[in-house]
Formats: sequence, C-alpha cells, structure tokens
Amino acid sequence: MEQVGGDVVVQQDPAPLTRHLRVHQDRGHTVLEFRGEIDIAAALEIVPCLDRVTARPAARIVIDLRPVEFFDCSGLRLLYRARARVLDHGGQLHLVCTQPLTLRVLRVTGLARLLPPQPTLDAALGQSEATSGSV
Repeated sequence: MEQVGGDVVVQQDPAPLTRHLRVHQDRGHTVLEFRGEIDIAAALEIVPCLDRVTARPAARIVIDLRPVEFFDCSGLRLLYRARARVLDHGGQLHLVCTQPLTLRVLRVTGLARLLPPQPTLDAALGQSEATSGSV
C-alpha cells in the first residue's frame, strides 16, 4: 500500500508481459495460467512472477496448465519451486491440468501425489475452500 495525498492506494502487480503466462484473480486466488510450450526459455520468463506471487504470506494460488501444449522438466521444476515456496509461506497451491501427456508426466514423477491435478478451475477453487490451508 502507498499513501498518496491522504488516500491509501492499493497497488497490484501488473500482469507479466510474457506469452507463456497470464495472471488473473479469481475468488481470492491468484491464477497463474501457463501457456504454450513450457520449456527452459519459458521457465526463465515465468520465474520472476512465480517468485513474486509465491513469496506472499498465506498466498492462495492456482496454476492452470490447460493451455499448455508442451511441458518438460523445466515445467516440473516450476511446479516444485512454487509448491515449496507456498508451503514455506503458509499458503495454498492447487493445480489444474487436463492435458493427457502433462498428466502422465505428473503421475510418473510423483508430483501428482503432492499436487493433485484438478480438471477445472472451479474444481481447484472448490478444493481450496474445502482445505484448511495445507498444500
């Protein structure tokens, strides 16, 4: 928050200018929508925003992978990084994914057990309301 001439102005981070990430708010959650090919180049674009959002205390975050066309180990590292940072700050992290190949990667690596993918944003947000704050 910033005070300007007696008024308190709440500043929000602008949506990042990257073709691989869209950020929006939905029902009190920050939704990070990964887009296109999530490889090492995309990860380098996404990390600054991911770190900013996951550093907030008690952040409520949903990562939406539905618009992803390709997802490699760089994408996995982003998810592990987000999960660890959110846990460290007492927040919640939920995942939305319907892509069969991405779901397979999540299952094979065991990440699907730590961060169970939901089929829709509504399901992820509903899961958030049912949890007590754990990831």
